[in-house]
Amino acid sequence: MTSASLREEIKNKVRETADIIQVISDVVELKKAGTRFTGLCPFHAEKTPSFSVNPQGQFFHCFGCGESGDVFSFVMKYNRLSFPEALKELARRYQIDLPEPRLSDADRKRIEERELLYKVNKEAAAIYQQYLAESPDAANARQYLEKRGVSGEAVKAFRIGYAPDTSSAGWNFVTSRLQVMKLPVAAIEKAGLAVQKDRGGYYDRFRDRIQFPIMNVSGQVVAFGGRILGEGQPKYMNSPESAVFDKSRQLFGLYQHREAIRQRRQALIVEGNFDLVLLAVHGIEYVVAPLGTALTKQHIRTLRGYCDEVVLLFDGDSAGLKAAMRSVPYFLAEQVDARVAVLPEGHDPDSYVREKGPGGIEDLVNQASPLAEFVFDQLARQYGMTLDGKNRIVKELQQIISAGDDTVQRSLMVSHFSGMLGITPAQFEAGMTKGSAAKQQKVNPPGENLKKFPRKQRQLIDFLILYPEYFPLLLEAGVEKIVPGQGVKNLFSCLNVLAQEGNLTPEGLLVALPEESAERKYVAELLILGDQGSMGNDEQQVQNMCDEMLHWLHTETRQQDGAALQKQINEAQQSGDADLLMKLLARKQEIGENN
Repeated sequence: MTSASLREEIKNKVRETADIIQVISDVVELKKAGTRFTGLCPFHAEKTPSFSVNPQGQFFHCFGCGESGDVFSFVMKYNRLSFPEALKELARRYQIDLPEPRLSDADRKRIEERELLYKVNKEAAAIYQQYLAESPDAANARQYLEKRGVSGEAVKAFRIGYAPDTSSAGWNFVTSRLQVMKLPVAAIEKAGLAVQKDRGGYYDRFRDRIQFPIMNVSGQVVAFGGRILGEGQPKYMNSPESAVFDKSRQLFGLYQHREAIRQRRQALIVEGNFDLVLLAVHGIEYVVAPLGTALTKQHIRTLRGYCDEVVLLFDGDSAGLKAAMRSVPYFLAEQVDARVAVLPEGHDPDSYVREKGPGGIEDLVNQASPLAEFVFDQLARQYGMTLDGKNRIVKELQQIISAGDDTVQRSLMVSHFSGMLGITPAQFEAGMTKGSAAKQQKVNPPGENLKKFPRKQRQLIDFLILYPEYFPLLLEAGVEKIVPGQGVKNLFSCLNVLAQEGNLTPEGLLVALPEESAERKYVAELLILGDQGSMGNDEQQVQNMCDEMLHWLHTETRQQDGAALQKQINEAQQSGDADLLMKLLARKQEIGENN
């Protein structure tokens, strides 16, 4: 077996083993719809599900943005991985042994770096956990957690550990222990656990801190968040970004709480790790927290796969209120419903849940204001409702509304806020940015160059997509001549390659077509919808349809040949070429007799 065929065999084995419904369900709430599953697309903002997954063919397609592909495509797009990385991740998940692949130097280096960072973080988390649980020098950390009300179950669930101070463990506690495990110090530094000294050598980044491992949706440790025990700044510290950690995409607690969020269809966002853990201790488990940064569009897009509504729980200070206002454009852009609950002055989630219990938090959530209304009320309090104040409010709201992509939602908000301000919608919109030209341009429907064909030719194209095993037979009958066009040429070119590889299947065709091509979008849409109208496994019906296609092709071929022959006869008559004319007439008679 050649190396190329071995790679293809391994790829097919992983594709056949990996359940695309299971993989996508990790990040998208899918609901059964006939033979398919549907949900909100993770690649663009929408409120009405246009994302569809075909479990029989093991592929997905979004009717909104046109994204489509197989399980590899999804893992690559969603997690921003190369194909070798996606292959390795799926093989790891489904416990499939991979032979050593022939990779480019760049791919091999990238995969090795990611795997090394995962290992470094995993081992560091275990070291911190063990030290917290067993070391006499961690007694102050254990007492602190006990005083804060963090139970042993919570310590275990969130894999909380402790990075000791320098007086008890020196400056390179975790760095030296990881090096003993033969982990290179360069990788320890890239993971953000070690910092290089100016004069050489390394020291630990995290010292005298309660350590919260940050996990991705697969449960792999990608970074740490540390809360200092003693005096010092910063109070909270997160790992720097790395090849496996992007703080604009990660949410603390999502791995532990994703099922609770799914079941409730609601996520509660708090500001800190301890806020989250202490709410969880009191049974409130639909909570996540950003990692020392403001909410991003990607955070909200990630949550959209798990819930229908997000509630922001903020302290009643100006920083929390500003954070709520900054997040409005992202919720509008991602079309996610959001509300804001503000804690009474002097309280944080920890103190409030201790005083009022879980019911107190639930009351705040239930009474939370819609995000847009909350922002308006805060602006009105800040600027007042004088003429000057209204001008300032309009400017602030214009910036927020302009960030949204949903035209209907923008219009509704303009109408709503203009009414509250006592001005007309036209006055409100004066000078308001209407969005980029690219957003306003009409998007051509997917596969437009294939959809334009007459009905019979479309039937033939669709038949070949749904039943590509008949392509050689129809090719011999002249299908390329009867159905012209660049889009069809692209389609037939892929079918030719698949025929040579012995992989003439609808799903093989989908994967073989270029990702951004109109042909791929057309094929994906047809395959998703084709399960409703195709003939399935009824071989006789399919054969009958093929016979009809062949008959039509033969008829069309004769008509085209006849028209071409008649054109030659007319030209011979006009030029006065008697010999050629007699030959052409004889050929026409012969064709007529044969037909």
